[in-house]
Amino acid sequence: MNPKEVILRELHLSDISQLAKLANNENICVNLRDSFPYPYNESDAKIFINSVVEEKPKQNFGIEYEGDLCGVIGLIIQKDVYRKSAEIGYWIGEPYWGKGIATKAIKLITKYGFEDLKLVRIYAGVFEFNMVSMKVLEINGYKKEGVFKKAVFKNANFIDEHRYFKLNEF
Repeated sequence: MNPKEVILRELHLSDISQLAKLANNENICVNLRDSFPYPYNESDAKIFINSVVEEKPKQNFGIEYEGDLCGVIGLIIQKDVYRKSAEIGYWIGEPYWGKGIATKAIKLITKYGFEDLKLVRIYAGVFEFNMVSMKVLEINGYKKEGVFKKAVFKNANFIDEHRYFKLNEF
């Protein structure tokens, strides 16, 4: 394996310390939903890992780069008439920013979602100030579907959500 290769892998309880260290960062949580705790501690990491370890099918993965856990990526499969769609979510620890890791991780999980989970549509909601996330989605062939004006209330501010999607061209 190329040491700089990005892989998606299952999360393990042995990841608790690294997960908590990376996730306990205001620069991470500002781009995520409020359900992502901040400060983020080892107890939060353990709860998250325990919640995803038994998933069937697997929807959440650790992102590994150069042998280190550097972030998390997942798909939230929708329900009822939306069951062939999933929302993608991801974050990369700040020490790993700017290395192309998110771009590769999105490519891998999109392929997994379309080929293994047989999804037809994957979408993402991105906060208006997260230009890097918009760019990595676009690099992976996601198209901007629209801008939901003042749809998000985060840190006492209303912000726009940019919605991106990709269709499985089967």
